Amino acid sequence: MIPDLAARAPARSQTVRETAVLLCYAALGQIGGWIAGPALGFRPFSSHRRHSRGCSVPPSVGEVWTWAIYNFAVFAVAPYLWFRRRYSATQLNLRSINRWNDLLVIVAVAVIEGLVELGAFPGIFQMTARQLLIAAPLSFIVFFVGTVLPTMVLIYAILVPRYLKLTGSFATTVLLGGLTYAAMHIVEGWSVFTTPRNVVLSLIFVLLQYFGPGMIKTFITLRTGNAWVHAIGYHAIAPHVLVDAPLMAKVFGLR
Repeated sequence: MIPDLAARAPARSQTVRETAVLLCYAALGQIGGWIAGPALGFRPFSSHRRHSRGCSVPPSVGEVWTWAIYNFAVFAVAPYLWFRRRYSATQLNLRSINRWNDLLVIVAVAVIEGLVELGAFPGIFQMTARQLLIAAPLSFIVFFVGTVLPTMVLIYAILVPRYLKLTGSFATTVLLGGLTYAAMHIVEGWSVFTTPRNVVLSLIFVLLQYFGPGMIKTFITLRTGNAWVHAIGYHAIAPHVLVDAPLMAKVFGLR
């Protein structure tokens, strides 16, 4: 049985207010990251540090942890504490209503996505056993704190039920979830905003890179009613361990 996530959101008028306020808050949090990063001598903060895909200059250890803590505090801790005072864990999509089904989805998605990621980005196979044993857990922790939990709480725990309540449409909610996920990645390592042409190309690339995965995460959350399913099966391990472990090996100077 597909859970009714719209029923987990409050009355429509309250849903409108909460959605508008949270989207404004998320925008301010993004702007704050774009300012805070350079102010601290780092690159602008967004939902990711540069992936190992095409990352010629890896971030420093300090930059990685500062970025992760900023995202965790702004996009995960603060929204969670605010909404948890008013809503239960189930209403926030943070409690399973069918553990065996959720486990099956996690395993199936993780295996399929993992094979795709390893086929496209085989860098992990070039690591030594020592590098892998250290970098894989580091990659999991860093990105779980800095990317997985912030997007899970902000979008899939809080916004997705409200999108469904407001639109009444499964398909429209999936699209909105994808767009919101993409919007969280506007300033990435490849983003260049020096000319109108570069702005357009950067935004197109962000849309192509993140809109699809954002829709898949939304679909999984809508079908299971559990935001943890996509976070574990389609985010924390693939790609952030399988793809980003080589980057963490560089960041932490593993030889």
